[in-house]
Amino acid sequence: MSAFLQQLPALIGAVIGALGSYVALARSDRDRFKREWAARWEERRLEVYAEYARSLKKSVTLTYRVAAHMGNDPHPHPLSVAEAEPLLARATDDRDPSGEALIMLGSREVVEQARTWVTVVMEMERFLRAGTRDPRAWQALLERQRAGREGYYAAVREDLRLPPGHPARWPTMPDAETR
Repeated sequence: MSAFLQQLPALIGAVIGALGSYVALARSDRDRFKREWAARWEERRLEVYAEYARSLKKSVTLTYRVAAHMGNDPHPHPLSVAEAEPLLARATDDRDPSGEALIMLGSREVVEQARTWVTVVMEMERFLRAGTRDPRAWQALLERQRAGREGYYAAVREDLRLPPGHPARWPTMPDAETR
């Protein structure tokens, strides 16, 4: 029995070492799972944010083209309201599911900025459906739309902890000085 008592401290050390290894491994696995889970949801949110922006941008581009047909915008590919109407309806239909995904997965700030942006886009569509020919009013809507888009992208970057990005504002018409 004295041999067993002599080995008991080594046996207790082995058991404590095994338990310590198990606890450390379990904690490490749990932490890794949490990191991977968070990364998966961040990737999914980025996809939802990007899809919403793409769907909204389709509507924006169509409004630019219709505005060009009406003399409000310099877009090089004008499109009449009649030709654009089914395309605008399809763009709106495509926007709805991406908007629902955005509401479900997006942060409050991102969803609020998306609402601000889409509200201006809908105003642009109403402006054109009314047949308004007013380039200055159109430019004011464009500025609001660009500010809405910029606010949306800033909120997305903040939510995903990304560095600030380019505001994507550049002149669409050459300055009078460069002509």
